[in-house]
Amino acid sequence: MAIAPEDRIRQVIATPKTTAKPKATPKSSVPKTPVNKNAESAPVETQPNRAVLDPKQYPMAEITTTTGAKVMVYTGGPLAGQDKDGNTPIQASAELPVTGGGSGGGGGGGGGNTPTFTATDGTVFTDKATYEKYQELLNDKRTISDTTRRAGESAYNILYKTFSEYGLGSLVESLQSYIKDGLSEDELTLRLRETPAYQKRFGANKQRIAKGLAALSEAEYIKMEDQYQEVMRQYGLPDTYWSKDPMGTQAGFEQLLANDVSNTELEDRLLVAQDRVLKANPEVLNALKQFYPDIKNGDILAYTLDPKNAIKNIQRKVTAAEIGGAALAQGLNQGQTPEEIQRYAARAEQLAGAGVTKAAAQQGFETVAGIAPRGGQLAAIYNQDPYTQQTAETEVFNLAGSAEAKKKREKLTALETASFSGQSGRGVLARERAGSI
Repeated sequence: MAIAPEDRIRQVIATPKTTAKPKATPKSSVPKTPVNKNAESAPVETQPNRAVLDPKQYPMAEITTTTGAKVMVYTGGPLAGQDKDGNTPIQASAELPVTGGGSGGGGGGGGGNTPTFTATDGTVFTDKATYEKYQELLNDKRTISDTTRRAGESAYNILYKTFSEYGLGSLVESLQSYIKDGLSEDELTLRLRETPAYQKRFGANKQRIAKGLAALSEAEYIKMEDQYQEVMRQYGLPDTYWSKDPMGTQAGFEQLLANDVSNTELEDRLLVAQDRVLKANPEVLNALKQFYPDIKNGDILAYTLDPKNAIKNIQRKVTAAEIGGAALAQGLNQGQTPEEIQRYAARAEQLAGAGVTKAAAQQGFETVAGIAPRGGQLAAIYNQDPYTQQTAETEVFNLAGSAEAKKKREKLTALETASFSGQSGRGVLARERAGSI
């Protein structure tokens, strides 16, 4: 069944690009003078000698073939479209310099009696009407493609302008390859959020989602960062704690965002450090540095911003330093070696966890300072188990084991009383204990 020209066009558009094979052309295709068979002695004209052809009668021009090769072909006379070897190469462009040889319309390249027509995509036709309809469809398709590209370019420009306002235009530049697809602004935004650069810049969102929190929009994310930065500036933190890299990323901010810390909570943490540490007695600051030696003078406030610790844990550490400061104020020993100091730091945190406040510590350590040294002396005199500062703290602050600590003190009191039975009054340990608590 014959295929209509219109159907042929649709088939070509829907299938991969093909190039019609040119008809085989004899190596020597120069037409000869017709022979008159009725004349017995009619001369036979031979093919012209190509080496001596008149350039005016047989001009040549360079063309680009469908294979990309550069070839010189004749552009006029009976040899139009042929090269010097008699071959007829197929031209890639529809705008042919060939002016003769039977080519028609936008096609060309074919010598002899069969004209060819080459579309702008390289497809060759021998039927001019089919060629023209096919080329018209190609032009329509190109118009649609241009419209799509312009729409994509518009969406890209909007997105680029938006992110540039935050100093993040470079994140969007990777989307330029999608302009030709005509993606909308929303579609481009989805592609943007899949890029490694974007995920690094807004890394807290991935952690928030893993914790069941909602992801922040880019505007919300950057607004929170700006609020953190302003709070830190107001409280005089070193700029190393709030400055950002060229992409606007700050590792500390990422953790605060991931843990859903508001700027109000951030300020509360700073107030805890400022009011209870930096403005506290020197003994408290000294204890804090001893208990947590990694803290430097300029880092006291920033320490409270450690996102791995909740506000209660930070307060407990500050309270531990206050407890240690109260002990130091009474001249009590907290250890000499780093190991001993760390053990007492753990002890101070234990007291803080038991609910001992700064005021209770000041009162309690006054009592401990009165009974612990004498208790230790009596235990040594009467060969009893050691009575230490920790033993006295256990009883005074009512920690676990306070009953046993009390019995030990009462036993030492009884021994002291028995030793001074011939004298009036009770022993020193009993007097100190009864008079203080």
